[in-house]
Amino acid sequence: MTLKIHIDDSAAPYEQVRAQISEQARSGVLPVGYRLPTVRGLAESLGLAANTVAKAYRALESDGVIETRGRNGTFVAAAGSAAERQLASAAQEYVERARRLGLTEADALTAVRDALRAAYGG
Repeated sequence: MTLKIHIDDSAAPYEQVRAQISEQARSGVLPVGYRLPTVRGLAESLGLAANTVAKAYRALESDGVIETRGRNGTFVAAAGSAAERQLASAAQEYVERARRLGLTEADALTAVRDALRAAYGG
């Protein structure tokens, strides 16, 4: 993870941290499950106050970008747009494979419905 804080930027340092982590998570640079540095560790490496990084982490958690697992640390979450992006990608791969196999749209949908019923019960 690479973050750069620009003192002369009009955005507050916590907002710069929030925006950069959010963008890196959204773009996949920080994959789902990636363990983020501790608040103190990141603050020290960026030369910021711990409260500044804590504020950014709280905002990111509120947005569903990261999740804190108590003493286990803080991780990039699989929620919101990141999860939706992964799901859309998996669906696209499935469709391409179904077409390569020569399946009809109806056959592909039936397979998905069967898999959903098996996974979610119903």
